[in-house]
Amino acid sequence: MNVVMQIMAGWTPGILSLLPTTTTRTLWASPALRVINDDVIEAGQGFGTHPHKDMEILTYVLEGTVEHQDSMGNKEQVPAGEFQIMSAGTGIRHSEYNPSSTERLHLYQIWIMPEENGITPRYEQRRFDAVQGKQLVLSPDARDGSLKVHQDMELYRWALLKDEQSVHQIAAERRVWIQVVKGNVTINGVKASTSDGLAIWDEQAISIHADSDSEVLLFDLPPV
Repeated sequence: MNVVMQIMAGWTPGILSLLPTTTTRTLWASPALRVINDDVIEAGQGFGTHPHKDMEILTYVLEGTVEHQDSMGNKEQVPAGEFQIMSAGTGIRHSEYNPSSTERLHLYQIWIMPEENGITPRYEQRRFDAVQGKQLVLSPDARDGSLKVHQDMELYRWALLKDEQSVHQIAAERRVWIQVVKGNVTINGVKASTSDGLAIWDEQAISIHADSDSEVLLFDLPPV
C-alpha cells in the first residue's frame, strides 16, 4: 500500500497534522488539502482578528465551544460536535476565542484550497446527528444535507465500534487523507492512533478495522 503516515510536529497551542513538507507533497501531492490544525485552546484564550483570502476554512469542534466573529457580520458560538465552514474568497477578517472561563477548547481547523479564486465570502454552520458508520459532512454539491465546499472533494466522519470492520472504495486516481480523531485503528494493515494522519494513493479501497471505539475523518480528494 502506498501510504505516508505523517509524523506529528509540535505546534503551539496544538498539533499541525498535515505538513507542507517536500517529501509529503512529492509523494502524495494533493492540490486541495493544505493544513489540519489540531488545536487545544485554554479557557479565555484564542486567536485575535486576522485576515484570510481564497481559502475554504473548516472547523470541527471536539470539546468545548468556540466563539467566532467575522467581517461578514457573523457572531456565532460553535459547540462540540458541530462543523463550521467559511469561504474566505475575496477576503475576510475573523477571530476565534474560547468563551469559557473554566473549560478548554479542542478543535480541528482545516484549510482547503478552493477550485477558483475570488468567490464571494460565506459562512455556514451545522450539527450532524451522531451516527455509527460513514457520514458525509462536506461535498461540492451539498448533497444529503452536507456542507458545501468549493472544491472537488468529499469529507466523511466515520465512527466505528471496537472490532468493527468496514471498507471505503476509492475511484481511479483519487487521493485520500485519513485523520484519526480518536481511538486506535488499522487501515490496510497500518496501525494508527488518536491525532495520526495517513496519506493514501494508488489504492482501489481502504479497509479499516477498529481496534477500539474510534472516529476518523476521511478526505476523498481530487487527482494531482
